[in-house]
Amino acid sequence: MHEMSLMESVIEIVCETARRNGVTRVKSVRLEVGVLSHVDPEALLFCYEAVRRGTIADGAALEINHVEGEGWCVDCCKTVKLEERFGGCPECGRHRVQMTAGDELKIRDMEVV
Repeated sequence: MHEMSLMESVIEIVCETARRNGVTRVKSVRLEVGVLSHVDPEALLFCYEAVRRGTIADGAALEINHVEGEGWCVDCCKTVKLEERFGGCPECGRHRVQMTAGDELKIRDMEVV
């Protein structure tokens, strides 16, 4: 389950950022997870419960926002919605689409006390 190592990294970044800024408690964390990222949001939530214990993020809420897949079609020069990685352009059907969104895992922000 790679979500465990991902969430360990998220908590490490959150806690280190909080400490550097003199914060003693994190109230909430908000993530952006792309629908094409191959990351299971339910597994992230499960792992979050385990890895936050004993840290300054212990008790902090986790919000996961889903980012839709999007790409730029080189052939028809349009921004298009992507339903799958390496999928064809829904406009022209060709497969020269450069993904521009939907594969990210990003800490959007956090609320601190």
